[in-house]
Amino acid sequence: MLTKTRLFINHHLFLTLAGVFLLRSSYLFINGLDLIGDEAYYWDWSRQLDWCYYSKPPMVAWLIRLFTELGGNTVAMVRLPTVVLGTVFLAYFYATTKAIYNAQTAALALLMVLATPANLIANFIITIDPPLYCFWMMSIYYLQHALFKGHLLSWFWAGLATGAALLSKQGALLIPLMLVGYLLTDKQRYVLFKREFLIYLFPIILCMIPLILWNQNHDWVMYGHSKGHFVTEESISLLKRLGQMLTVLLYQLLLLTPIIAVLLIIISFKLTIKLKELPAQEQFLVWMGPVLVLGFIALNGLQKTQGNWPMPFYFTAIILLSGQWQAGLWQKSVKYGLMLGYIFVTLTYALPVLIQTFNLQNTAIDPTYRFKHTQGFVNSIVAESQKQSIDAKPDFFLTVGHRYLTSQLAFYLPDHPQVYRYEDKGGVYSQYEVWPGPTQFIGKTAFVISELNGKNIPHELKDIFTHFRKVGEAVNPNDNTKVYTLFIAEGLKSWPARAVEQKQNEAE
Repeated sequence: MLTKTRLFINHHLFLTLAGVFLLRSSYLFINGLDLIGDEAYYWDWSRQLDWCYYSKPPMVAWLIRLFTELGGNTVAMVRLPTVVLGTVFLAYFYATTKAIYNAQTAALALLMVLATPANLIANFIITIDPPLYCFWMMSIYYLQHALFKGHLLSWFWAGLATGAALLSKQGALLIPLMLVGYLLTDKQRYVLFKREFLIYLFPIILCMIPLILWNQNHDWVMYGHSKGHFVTEESISLLKRLGQMLTVLLYQLLLLTPIIAVLLIIISFKLTIKLKELPAQEQFLVWMGPVLVLGFIALNGLQKTQGNWPMPFYFTAIILLSGQWQAGLWQKSVKYGLMLGYIFVTLTYALPVLIQTFNLQNTAIDPTYRFKHTQGFVNSIVAESQKQSIDAKPDFFLTVGHRYLTSQLAFYLPDHPQVYRYEDKGGVYSQYEVWPGPTQFIGKTAFVISELNGKNIPHELKDIFTHFRKVGEAVNPNDNTKVYTLFIAEGLKSWPARAVEQKQNEAE
């Protein structure tokens, strides 16, 4: 069966990729799942295009804007870039494996990556990961083409791909760093630093310049945010650290499926240890994946990490595992890994139906609860605001709480108005504090939605309005214990300047 499937892929690659694209894009339009907080947040970025944002480079916002301009501000169009990028990723993944090994190995590698829930999720949820994965894989393809086939122009295409990856996520800087490591391990490769590596580096630097300039003008907020991910918790107990490590490990097992995840970690250790004994092409793959997998495991032992961070590191590890399988190793393990993987993927696609069938909605084992009820919740907010329009019609919406509340309201409110966020801590904690506040609404009325209890509303917020009164409550449909307090705030007098705004004003 596996042999026949691989033969079909090799003879009908375009048909295979088209079928995957059709399945995934159809799922986007029929699943009925709302945008989660991050997706709505990035969509809100896309309405104000820029060279960079509070926590991430701009690629995800640019892509969402492109697709929503073409098809409108719908959930499916916001997410459609994931399927397009995911299909391009699969094409480059197959091509890279075939270039280094052969068509049979490439077909197996493609089957293996399709068997991971991580790949499915990256073709459904619009975050920074789908563009990062796509451009990361493109970088690997053009780099191997440049290194092992001597194509000078491929160095430039590789640089463009890495630049696009950098515009997707800061972690893409690991690609040129690992390339330097690979080149330095053999003196015969040093000559590439004189010309070829500089050709590769040129477009990357061009992509970095606008990121640096934007951050220079915005108090380096993105780099400050990124730095916060690498602050060691000094007082954390050994038991808590162990719990964090096991949680991240469990995340890998779920995203890659248990058998495939274990195999990839094992070969990452084995091939890194005997790196010098490997052919040059496999050495390159090890530097671009397994070395980083081991680095992530070490980092996970030192500080808190996120389970999705190492996902692009596994791409070349999967290629290497496929190569080992072709050489006669791990035959049964890979077979069982593929079987289990496709069971995981099938169950993931069927989750909405299974949850509905077995009446498990909003239970502890319902992983889809984050994708539900947002539209209904916003409708209740709209109904409450309309009740107040007789006495004081709201001119704008204002939130006090998590950025997700702000972005989801902005997406699901009628006509997608700009929704403002009041940061009660007074600092810059999201893109909403980078953007200007509602100063054009001086003297106007706001409808305020707060995650805080009415008695805990900051006096500073009340003081910037002439009148501030509670008008109702709304329950979080995904957490019945969480109640939002609703207010009418009349006569906006001023808006507090944040650190970024102050610096911009000083520069002007």
